[in-house]
Amino acid sequence: MIEVERLTKHYGPVTAIKDVSFSVAPGQIVGFLGPNGAGKSTTMRILSCFMPASSGSARVAGHDVFRESLEVRRRIGYLPENVPLYTEMRVGPYLEFVAEVKGVSRSDRRRRVADVMDRCRVDDVQNRLIGTLSKGYRQRVGLAQAIVSDPEVLILDEPTIGLDPRQITEIRSLIKSLAGQHTVILSTHILPEVSMVCSGVIIINKGAVVAQGPIDSLVDQFFPTARVEVEIVGPPPAVRDRIRGISGVLSVEDQMVANGAARYVVEAARGRDVRAEIFKLAAQQQWDLLELRRVGMTLEEVFIRIVAGEEGGEAGAAAAEAGA
Repeated sequence: MIEVERLTKHYGPVTAIKDVSFSVAPGQIVGFLGPNGAGKSTTMRILSCFMPASSGSARVAGHDVFRESLEVRRRIGYLPENVPLYTEMRVGPYLEFVAEVKGVSRSDRRRRVADVMDRCRVDDVQNRLIGTLSKGYRQRVGLAQAIVSDPEVLILDEPTIGLDPRQITEIRSLIKSLAGQHTVILSTHILPEVSMVCSGVIIINKGAVVAQGPIDSLVDQFFPTARVEVEIVGPPPAVRDRIRGISGVLSVEDQMVANGAARYVVEAARGRDVRAEIFKLAAQQQWDLLELRRVGMTLEEVFIRIVAGEEGGEAGAAAAEAGA
């Protein structure tokens, strides 16, 4: 559905993105991640035909974004980070105008507008001037205009920025419901949001893709260990030493909690579940075992490790190749 090959954009002497390549399959929701200034917005603007690239190629829904930009625009919905709304218009008429511009037939227009106002929770302000709305409501109107034509592809740049917690939950649910019927590129700095709604990620840093693929695959690649957290009441030096003596344990870190208890983070070889042995050890030593659980690595940890360069350039390149 989206195919990007060696996309490069120069702003005079500054290179915003260089040789960016990735693909997104039909019906996927993919998180597009990177620190500020990494090149995310530049890439999305090129895909949405907002600006041309300096070199490379990109196809959206089978159409070239440079030679067939009008065909691409008919098939995408774009929500930029700063939503360009007509503040002197009322919400309902504005969405009807956008639907008309995007080619929604007269017979379907009213139904589509009513549907997106309901889905984006702006039907209660449909008669208000956009300029009088709060930032959260403006953001939701922006999302409504992006999906009013029922596009094949959605490009969403920080869609939940400015929303309150309840609104964020509603918009996340809406975006997740689009999977299968729409292909979505979602850019956000809220990494738990990506884990909740996306099946895969593309991570860009300093204008280049440094990792891409399913979230679980990236976690496995960049964290080749299993992690267990345990809270025990017992002498910390003895607890540490005994746990380190369990086969497969690679490291043990501890932190005092309260009332003589300490919390230990145990790293073991991937595929090695040491919880049963920790339980037996605590019983044998007559230590009070207060908690014992497996801890999954998070996308945030993967992102920090990749972007901070902890894995080095070769590991980042390997991750990009693995996800290609």
